[in-house]
Amino acid sequence: MAQTLISAADAMSRLGDADTVFLDGSWTFPGGPQDGAEGCIPGSRPFDIDQVRDTANPLPHMLPDAETFTRHVRAMGINADSRLVIYDRFGLFSAARVWWMFKAMGHDNIQVLDGGLPAWIAAGGTIADSHDTSQQVGDFVACFKPERVIDRVGVEAAIRDGSAQILDSRGKARFTARVPEPRQGMRSGHMPGARNLPFTRLIGVDGRLAPDPALFESAGLDPDRPVITTCGSGVTACILSLALDCLGRQSAVYDGSWSEWGSRPDTEIETGRAPS
Repeated sequence: MAQTLISAADAMSRLGDADTVFLDGSWTFPGGPQDGAEGCIPGSRPFDIDQVRDTANPLPHMLPDAETFTRHVRAMGINADSRLVIYDRFGLFSAARVWWMFKAMGHDNIQVLDGGLPAWIAAGGTIADSHDTSQQVGDFVACFKPERVIDRVGVEAAIRDGSAQILDSRGKARFTARVPEPRQGMRSGHMPGARNLPFTRLIGVDGRLAPDPALFESAGLDPDRPVITTCGSGVTACILSLALDCLGRQSAVYDGSWSEWGSRPDTEIETGRAPS
């Protein structure tokens, strides 16, 4: 777990290091978390998933191509050898998405601040009022890793041939179609055969990740089969992937997630409880 997550105390020891870049990946949406910590880590730089995206895709914050990602990240002053520490102001929410984006683009020297900005403050870390945006252009180069992401066609193939299991991070009520989707124009339910593990079950009251293997087992996940994670728009699916990474298991994120699957008239949908 130490390679994927970094404690607030260890992160503080890196503050000011020339090769370490702190990125604030805070993001939310109406209905998402709102009461996060105020301020930011001194010297940290903003990373907006709504800006670093595929602008040609109508779906929200989809992963851009390597060239576009490289351009954005270089403008943040990030180099090929930069050590990245990612956090968000909610504890753990959107920081996992930023972590996954860099992983998908081949940058492995990256950790998520466990507990995010609230943990930093609780540990006595200082706070700034604004981010650092004065850095020079970096020399970062993205190298796309296709095994980290999967599209709708790939998910449909996995459903047909059983080559991977699908794990959905949405709440149970959305998964079972007991409540409507928060985004208009989407059907309710889940992908055929999908399992459900709400991401909130992996996060403690202190906002720290608790990647318990028993939680994945209770969701019916086979530890010997590949995993595809999914959610509403590709954000909290990355929390599942982050937790799996802590357990030594790599997964693929369905980037379009329910924003794509639930909005199409030709995708198969199931409702009710998950398979046991």
